[in-house]
Amino acid sequence: MKVTPDIIRYEFIGTEVKVAKSKNPSCVGIRGKILDETRNTFIVLHDGERKMIVKNTAIFHFKFSDGTVVEIDGKLLVGRPEDRLKKRIRRLW
Repeated sequence: MKVTPDIIRYEFIGTEVKVAKSKNPSCVGIRGKILDETRNTFIVLHDGERKMIVKNTAIFHFKFSDGTVVEIDGKLLVGRPEDRLKKRIRRLW
């Protein structure tokens, strides 16, 4: 998978995720499959439990189906999934 700034337009439901950093220390290390996404949160299936993680305060590692791992700041992901498609993206590098 080619990693470009358009990665934040990707559909994350069903993707493997790990919380790398968070302002909430109890969220760090949560990993699993994303079950649902709202404007401000991801709901992750972690060890059989549903965990709600606030996007704005965390940095995520996403693992895609081809094995690519990408680190994304949750602040870039805030917003409804359908609205992220319309969002104009500043070049990050």
